[in-house]
Order: sequence, then structure tokens, then C-alpha cells
Amino acid sequence: MKAVKVIRDPEAFQILADETRRKIIYLLRAKEMTVSQIAHELGLTAQAIYHHIRKLKKAGMVDIAREERIDHFIETYYEASAEVFQLSHGEGKPPKSSEEQTKEAIKALATIGMDIRTDPESISKAVSIVNRMDDCCGKSKWEDKVTAYEGADFFVKQAMHELSAMLSEGSEQIEERFKLQKELMALLKPKAKRDKAKS
Repeated sequence: MKAVKVIRDPEAFQILADETRRKIIYLLRAKEMTVSQIAHELGLTAQAIYHHIRKLKKAGMVDIAREERIDHFIETYYEASAEVFQLSHGEGKPPKSSEEQTKEAIKALATIGMDIRTDPESISKAVSIVNRMDDCCGKSKWEDKVTAYEGADFFVKQAMHELSAMLSEGSEQIEERFKLQKELMALLKPKAKRDKAKS
């Protein structure tokens, strides 16, 4: 299961307007289930659930997780195709790179009133510092295990990623992160504001 999936099907908005389909997605994010298990959980007929599953599958929000033979029948287990869906109306744009996200975040912080430098040279240097931070201190050895963990939703996993990365850092990494954070602050925050923050 992906963490985030971009859905560009214009019918996806209408599909998720149905409360039963939203409940099915919620259940299938937690664990793999058959149509009969979902029907039992929601107090509906298997036929009604199958109708919803077909629509969700066609829209790319539900996948077949596995099939299991029981006597002469094959039980199909379904799962949500992602923890979080990003609905993009129309053609949309491809997901932004981490560099684009950093640039946009800096500009957005200035837009909401934070007094920071947003000239192209400062932003370009800031992106470089953020990339160095990711390289030195970003990924922990626990990242793959956290991603594979099925006992938490997307937002808890985000917190798990942050905590595991922080708790896995050695003293050299902590010092490097602190140095890079200071470098980023010195670059983006005007000197007068930094001096005022110290006093």
C-alpha cells in the first residue's frame, strides 16, 4: 500500500461522496478484508458491498491484496491502494519534487507574514541546505519497517518516521543537523530579526 496516491479520475469526487464507500476505504486502510467481512462489519449485504468495491477498484482506490482458495471457492481479499488519496481534478500536475516543495514552502511562509528572504539566490541556497540535511540526517534504518507497519494510520506513521529518525541519530548527526539549521536560519532570516530573537 502506498502512503499517498494521486487520483485524477474526475468521478472520484462523486465516488467518495458516498458515506458507505468512505467507510469501506477506512476499513481497508486498516487491514485486508473480503466482501463478506466488510458486509458483516457495516451491516449490509455482500451484493451491496461488491457494487461499491467495483466502483472503488475502477477508480484505483482499492486493490486486490490476495486470493485464498477455500474448498471450491476463491476468497478475494481487498485493501486500500493508499493511506491517503490526493484528488486532482482534471489533468492536474505531477507531484512536486522535494526541491519544488521547499521553494514553495519558503514563499508560502513569507506570504503568511514570516519575515524571511525569498530572493531566488537565497531560496536556491536554502534548497541546497535542506538537501544536505536530508542526506546527513533524513533517513533512519527504521524507515522501511515503519512504512511496512500495518498497525497505524498515515498520520501516526508520519510521527513514527520523525521520532525514529531523531532517536536513531548519533551525536555527530545531531551536531551536523544543528549546524545546518543555523546555516539555514542565517541565510533566510534577516540579521535584525535574528538579533531581536536572541534578546
